[in-house]
Order: sequence, then structure tokens, then C-alpha cells
Amino acid sequence: MDRALDHLRRRAAMACLTALVALSAAPALAQSYPTRPIRVIVTTSPGGISDVFVRALSEPLHKRLGQPVVVENRAGGFMILGARACAEAPPDGYTFCVMPGEPLTYNQFTQKNLPYDPAKSFDPITNFFFITQALGVSSKLGVKTLDELAAHSRAKAGTLSYSAPSSSLVYFMESWKKKANADLVRVPFKGGGDTVTNMLSGVTPVGFLGLGNFLSYIRAGQVTPILVDSDKRVDFIPEVPTLGEMGFARDHTRAFFGLLAPAGTPKAITDRVRNEIVEIANEPTFRQRHFIDRGLEPVLNTPEQYAEYLAADRVRSERIVRDSGLFPQ
Repeated sequence: MDRALDHLRRRAAMACLTALVALSAAPALAQSYPTRPIRVIVTTSPGGISDVFVRALSEPLHKRLGQPVVVENRAGGFMILGARACAEAPPDGYTFCVMPGEPLTYNQFTQKNLPYDPAKSFDPITNFFFITQALGVSSKLGVKTLDELAAHSRAKAGTLSYSAPSSSLVYFMESWKKKANADLVRVPFKGGGDTVTNMLSGVTPVGFLGLGNFLSYIRAGQVTPILVDSDKRVDFIPEVPTLGEMGFARDHTRAFFGLLAPAGTPKAITDRVRNEIVEIANEPTFRQRHFIDRGLEPVLNTPEQYAEYLAADRVRSERIVRDSGLFPQ
């Protein structure tokens, strides 16, 4: 009995010693980090909201960390390509990932055989922002309301298409099409930049995506906004109604982009990177230019808060997918 008790005591002492060593090593690790360039995988194409934001963030982050921050776009495949690349990267603090809800909350309910686990393959760090999304159309169509869009689509049957980034927005569009007898075909979303390019060229003239993607084109008269998904009208386009005002319940999840790392990345590193980002984002000039002026709502929560939000959002996403009947179970 005494021998067994001594063994347990030694094991407990060793565990405490290991924990103390880890705690003492964490500050040194954070201080010496980084020693080489940092890669940030973005799951959308160049030119979209998340890509533009990360590139704006990369320069001040470079100055603070002393190493370049290299943005790598991995778009396509319902954002599975980028998510997989993130999940399979070494958890050494030199790969971070910027992803929206689709690969983190929806894909597990809409796609089969994911090559990653949304809940276990990543360490959440912070949610950058929520996005006000807008239904916009190429001004060449000459429509300004949902009713006009439905009528135009019927007159041009089989020729109009739309793109939307999230399953909840696809659900809205498909539900509206049935109610309005509209004729639009869904084109898979690859990224905000690609979608806007296709809208302007007329290839896919209708898009329901982050307002910041085509705000400059709205101001230039090239894109006409029809509605926004926010609770209230947007200050800089006050004439555009909300989904609620148009008689539609807001039965979709909020769009967001957050920062994550491959599971197992040292917390001392992820905490340091998050702290640097929060300081940058809270600078008044950066905040105004890269959040407010782009229709983005800053969040910058803690890793624990972000993890809790993702868990709750998966519950909401599962319900929307189940109720829509549009996606495989």
C-alpha cells in the first residue's frame, strides 16, 4: 500500500513539475516568436471582404511581430479546400486561417465525408466581425425591387443566375423564388471578388453577399442594392429596405469571418497574435476605414467566447439545413 501511495505521489509531483515548466516556458515562447514568415490561409478568392481585411491587417501585424504575414487564398469546393489545408497544417504557430461560417458550421450538415472535423480540427482565436449582407443586382438589369427582379427573371426565363455565400442565404433565395415564381439559377459561390466580377460582366448578375464587396460599385451606379439582412437600415444606403421590412422573417445565421489555427497550436502564440490584432483593430483610423466604412461590425471576442458562439451557431445551422429540405442530410 505504501509503495503504491509513493508511486502516486511521484506521478502527481511529476505532473505538477511538467505543468510548471510549461507555464514558465510559455512567456519565453511568445517572446521569441516568430522567427520566420507567418502564413494566413483565406478560404475565399482575392478581392473579397475577408481577403481585403486580412491584407489590410497584415502590414501592421508585420511591423508588430517582425516577420511578414503572407496571405494564401484557397478558394473553392464550398470552402473545404482552405479548411482542409488549415486542418492539415503543422500546429506550430506559423499557419493561421480566416474562415466564415460555411466551413465551420454548415458544411457538416450539407456535405458528406468532410476531410476535417469543424469542432476538433481548429483552435478558435477570435471572430473578426459580423457582416451586413445585401442582395444586389447589376444595374444593367434595370430592376430596383424584389418584385421587379421576379418579373424580369420570368421575362428572361432560363437566363438569369445568382450567387450567395451561405446556406441560409441560399435557403432565402430558393424560398423567395418559389413564392414569387421567379426564374433564377444558383451558381456556386467561390468568393466575393469573383462574384462581383461576374455581376458587373452580366455572367451572374445577382448576388446576395457582404455589402462591403460591392459598396464602391453601388456608389458608382454599377450595382443596385435591393435589400439588406440587417435588423435596421444601413446609414450610408438608407433607401434600401431590410428583409424584415419586406415581410421576410430573418431566419438565417449571421455572416462572419474569424481567425483560427490548426488544433494544438501553442496557446501562448495564439494569445499573442490575438492581442496584437485587437490592438491594431482598436486603433481609430483602422477601425473606421476597415470596419465601419465597409459595413462590418467588429467583434474581436476571446477564444472561449468564439468557441461558444461556433457551438451555438452549429445548432442554428443544423436547424436551417433540416428545415430547408434543400441539402443532403
